[in-house]
Amino acid sequence: MLYAKVVLGLPVEGPFDYSVPSPLHKRIREGVRVWIQFRDKRKLGYVVKLTGTTNIEHVKPILETIDNSPILDKNMLLLTKKLSDYYGCSWGEAIETALPDALRKGKKITNNIEEHKYIKRKYKQDAVLIHDLSKGARWDIYLSEVKETISNNKSVILLLPDISSVFKAKEAITANLGISPVILYRKQPKETEEWLKVKESEFNIVIGTRSSIFAPANNLGLVIIDDEQDAVYKQDQVPHYHAREIAFMRIAIEKAKLILGSISPSLESFYLAKKSKIKYTLLPRIKDSPQIKIIDMRQEQRYFKQRNIILSKYLQDCIVQALDGKGKILLFLNRSGFATFASCRNCGTVLRCPRCNINLVYHFKDNILNCRYCNFKMVPPQICPSCNSAYIRYLGIGTEKIESEISRVFPGARVSRLDNLQDVDTENADIFISTASIIKRTDYNFGLIGILSIDNSLNRIDFRSTEKAFGLLSGLLALTDKKVVIQTNLPKHYCFRAAEFKDTNIFYDEELKQRKQLGFPPYRHLCLVKLRGSKEDSVKEASNALFDRLNKYGGSNKSVKVVSLNPGQPEKLRGNFYWQILIKAVSPLKIVKFLKLHLKNFPHSGIIVTIDVDPI
Repeated sequence: MLYAKVVLGLPVEGPFDYSVPSPLHKRIREGVRVWIQFRDKRKLGYVVKLTGTTNIEHVKPILETIDNSPILDKNMLLLTKKLSDYYGCSWGEAIETALPDALRKGKKITNNIEEHKYIKRKYKQDAVLIHDLSKGARWDIYLSEVKETISNNKSVILLLPDISSVFKAKEAITANLGISPVILYRKQPKETEEWLKVKESEFNIVIGTRSSIFAPANNLGLVIIDDEQDAVYKQDQVPHYHAREIAFMRIAIEKAKLILGSISPSLESFYLAKKSKIKYTLLPRIKDSPQIKIIDMRQEQRYFKQRNIILSKYLQDCIVQALDGKGKILLFLNRSGFATFASCRNCGTVLRCPRCNINLVYHFKDNILNCRYCNFKMVPPQICPSCNSAYIRYLGIGTEKIESEISRVFPGARVSRLDNLQDVDTENADIFISTASIIKRTDYNFGLIGILSIDNSLNRIDFRSTEKAFGLLSGLLALTDKKVVIQTNLPKHYCFRAAEFKDTNIFYDEELKQRKQLGFPPYRHLCLVKLRGSKEDSVKEASNALFDRLNKYGGSNKSVKVVSLNPGQPEKLRGNFYWQILIKAVSPLKIVKFLKLHLKNFPHSGIIVTIDVDPI
């Protein structure tokens, strides 16, 4: 008798044993999809192993095979199993993360997928971090490595953080190498057809976003992750995988090469380089380093005896000089809208999103209040909904308000606010106002960059806040070789000292030192156990019960430490309430093993519990 071990795209541990009817013996293989009966329902499953024995007494038969040949090869089965073990999801959930939506829903593939022989490499897997201070210099290395890999009849996977960057990369590779890559990303037109094109080719160049790390590229020789520090490479849904970690798993399986490129590498990657676990290449700036001036806004406020100063006197003078010299100016503030919140002057009520319970942002141009987390919008009320007074005021500064102020102070200048993801037309204006999106949208060399405030990024309740702020700062510095003015209330912060002295090691050394003292990544792994539900009291009660349960068993487990229980950030999101338990350990595998053991029989009716290993 032949049996198949089958996993499902559900949060249930498997595999489950099913018997293989005789008519299916010739078609059944590891890696094919099948229809099975699971809990009295017809479900799609994935065959991960075939065996001649089973320990189950009453085994249900497989109802039907979907594929004539495997859609998952042995390497992809192994990769998804590693993902499952690392991130605490089921093997079936990991497999479905790697497949196009249509294949997860059971779409049949009419053509047979030919299995390709893997070309053996003469050397082991290799990884290198390229620290590119010029933002674009690393692309010469990318193109050279891609050309060499393709000449050896091996595949390339190139990941980029957004769709616009993907299409720009395709143009660059086509223009320089004369090869047309395949583009892969979720929910693209003809996603399955493009996926099959890669699967059926002996070797190919695949360009895409995060999910393309699972592209079924045969004979994989090279993986490139550009802007590897970008948080978009971390999936915000279960399983919460990070494309960089999956890339390390994949090159180990397939003996391929990995290139991580960034203007401000993540602490995890920089730490690996510092420990000589991966190679490190520093590319110095091609352009001259800009002159950097740090303005202490506390002194500015004391001198002018007023708060909320938007432009320091020094920055105003610099703008005048740049305008006189016909230079282009960029003013950066990472807050969109006109005002960051609206409140009643009489009773103090703050207008909040009813679904997320966070401040609504006021947009002057559209005269609308909206939530930055969900799609909730409302017309600003004329009277306070709490006390009926007509004293609604708008506080906090966004890019719309900056635009208004700049137009007032410099009436002769052409001002453009860049809120959408269009490319920057430098002939369109003299002064550009933008959020962080400007970093990805242009390589233009501005004559002056004024960073109006970056303190809000530094002051967030997030142990990665300084790292993220330094990433913003590095991206902005790459957009000029002339002058940068930084307005801050924290002028002595090592983030700014690193920029001022043009030495990134000032930042990395201090940040790693603090992370080590606190036992934070990259020295320890963190995990958030997230609980969510529509009833606040139920979520809080379940969270406390689970925290007590994990603490009880965690006390005897020296390798895992249950750290804290806190409301989510934000506490309410899209109608659900969130609480989270923070866990720390040397190894993510130990965390997952610990949680699977103690979550197994935890009663949480109506509460959804998820695991986020290595949260961003």
